[in-house]
Order: sequence, then C-alpha cells, then structure tokens
Amino acid sequence: MENLYSHNIRDILKVELHRHLDCSVRWSTLTELAPQVGIPLAATSDERKHQFLITEPMNDLGSVLNKFLNAQKVLASEEILTRIAFEACEDAYNDGIRLLELRYAPTFISEGHPNLTFEKIHSSLHKGVEMAKKRYPLAVGLICIVQRTKSYAIAEHVVDFAIDHRGSFIALDLADNEVGFDPKVFAPLFQKAKKAGLHITVHSGEIPQPESAQWVKDSIEILGAERIGHGIQIVRNTQILNFVRDHKVPLEVCPISNYLTQSFKTYEEHPIRQLLNAGVLVTINSDDPGIFATTLSDDYEVLHRVHGFGLADFQRCNQVAFENSFLPDADKNRFRGDFYTSS
Repeated sequence: MENLYSHNIRDILKVELHRHLDCSVRWSTLTELAPQVGIPLAATSDERKHQFLITEPMNDLGSVLNKFLNAQKVLASEEILTRIAFEACEDAYNDGIRLLELRYAPTFISEGHPNLTFEKIHSSLHKGVEMAKKRYPLAVGLICIVQRTKSYAIAEHVVDFAIDHRGSFIALDLADNEVGFDPKVFAPLFQKAKKAGLHITVHSGEIPQPESAQWVKDSIEILGAERIGHGIQIVRNTQILNFVRDHKVPLEVCPISNYLTQSFKTYEEHPIRQLLNAGVLVTINSDDPGIFATTLSDDYEVLHRVHGFGLADFQRCNQVAFENSFLPDADKNRFRGDFYTSS
C-alpha cells in the first residue's frame, strides 16, 4: 500500500462539500465561550469532552443529534456566529481545503436564542465567511438547511428565506433524522427553491433502515436532489445503487461520521470501496468536525489506513467534488489548476 504520512495527507489540496457550520466550532472556542453564555463546564477535561464532543460510537443517529444540542447553546450572539464562521473557514484552509461548502439550519441556531432572527444569523455567518475569504485563498459557499423534523409551515418559512437570500446561499438541503419524516412531503418547497435557482442536496440513506435506499431515490426523483448527503445505504439495494450511478448523482460520504453514528458498525464495513467500484460518484467529507473533534484529513487517514486509499483515490474524489460543487464557476476556476494538471 502506498505510504501516506499524516502531514502529507494534510498537504493534499481538498474540496469539501458536506460540513455543518453550526457543528464546526473549535474545541478551544467552545470551552472559552460556554461559561460566558451560562453553561457551566464539567470539572475535568475528560468530563468536558463528554459534555460536548462525540468521539466514540453512539447508539444511533438520534443520540448523536441530541448531543449536538449542548454545543448549540453556545451559538448565542451575532459576534459569536461571525467568529465561528471565520474560524471554520480558517481551520479548513489550514487542513488543505480550497473549495468549501458550509451548511447550517437557521432553525437549529435560533432555537433558544430569541434575539437571533434568521436575518441576523445569516448576516453574521456571511460576515465571518467574507472575512476569511479576504485573508485566505479559499472559495466558500453557504447552504441553507431545512430540518425535516419541523412543521411544514416552518419549512416553508426557511425555504422562502433561502430564496430571498439566494445571492448568498448556493443551495438548499433537507436534514435531520429520516425515520418518520417522509421526504416526499417537502417536494413542493424544494421544487420551488430549484425553480428560483438554488441547487439541491438532501441528507438521505444514512441510517441502516430498510427504507433508506428508497428514500435516496425519492430525494432524487421527487425533491430534485443533485447530490445526496451520505447515501451509503444504497449498497443494500442494487437497483437503486445502479439508479444513483446511472443518474450521476454524487454522494457526500462522511466516513468517521458514519462510524460514530453507527451507520456501519466498523470502519472496515464502510462501503466506500464498494460504491467506487460500482461506478458511483463519491466525495469525502467531515460532516461535523467540531463536535467529532476531527478534521477532514482524519477522514482521509481512516480511508488510507483501513481501505488502502492512495493519492490517486483522493485526487479522483476531489475532482468529483470539484466538478459537482455548487459554487459558481468563477469561484471554482480560480482553483482549477490545483486539482487538474494541464496536458
């Protein structure tokens, strides 16, 4: 197996399409700000990590989503949001990322923070991103998340907000636990967003449920998804796997996240090689690096160590991510030479 040391992995220039901005807060920032917003820190370092971080496999995705709520309480002001957006971009750049798509749910951040309207949240995050782009050679786009666990009326409000701010959002996403929340319900809203010019990605096929593969197909056919967040459970349904492959819909695969949420029990069981060998378009992503205490390079390290990924594999996945990024061509073309060598 080709030998890639950790510092070389970090030096690989990368594209990341699936990273939650609201779950990318630095550990040092989290522990600094928690007491300032009224969250008492546990006594020891280990207890504090247990308080906020997910570093061992959880029982299921629902348990993981509940753990996010502790860190969410820190997102309490416009100044904090600007800071965490800037730091997320800075950390990504230092990890070798040059094209970065960051997604967030206005409803998730505003929960328990009545002073933060959607407008204030978005303006603050956008400000932090723009500050980072002025300092680092980095292309960044924001994706608006609709939480499928909220009411249709709330989802409609979020979609209308995203459409009204389509100059600073590049796409719309549907996220949260799929069990009990049929994606087809949201079809009119996503069709409306697509007609307004927003790209569509959908969290689907993440958890090991019998319906997972069908949810992926529905997300593509009915919601108009151009990419699928996770989607790894399609390996359990050859017909739908072939459908995804034939329609050239890329998967935003997050290996460490999939292990921590127990989408697959071990890293060895992760189907990323099976997906690639079947001709499915695959990208590599970190999902929630703040809460998981990881970087995208850590996901690369797992794929190198467990699945034998070498430089050519990573370059292939980054080229897929580059071509299928929702960022405008003008932004992408500044970095095309980093991912393609001229013949």
